[in-house]
Amino acid sequence: MISLFLKCLLGALAVLLIALLSRSRSFVIAGLVPLFPTFALIAHYIVGSERNTADLRATALFGLWSLIPYAAYLLAVYWLSVRTTLTVTLAAATLAWAVAAGALMLGWSRAYPAAL
Repeated sequence: MISLFLKCLLGALAVLLIALLSRSRSFVIAGLVPLFPTFALIAHYIVGSERNTADLRATALFGLWSLIPYAAYLLAVYWLSVRTTLTVTLAAATLAWAVAAGALMLGWSRAYPAAL
């Protein structure tokens, strides 16, 4: 139960840091905070302690490939932010992320059928 609380606390601290940075002169750093591997550390610790090294390596490799959906999201935000409203921009960017993530999972499941 304590480990679950600590994981929740890490997430809450990340959200607080993003909120504070978005209001500062260094607001662009708020875009870097989500990339801090808070959840990756948790995932890699759990996989690394409960599974073998090959599974940890596969998780890390999938994490590298997961940068593609994030890039699709960021590109959509960048391109749409001057063309549409904030709500439409974020909704379309989220859809771009979901489509790219679905394609990634489909591709991964074909390349590594035992992993998904």
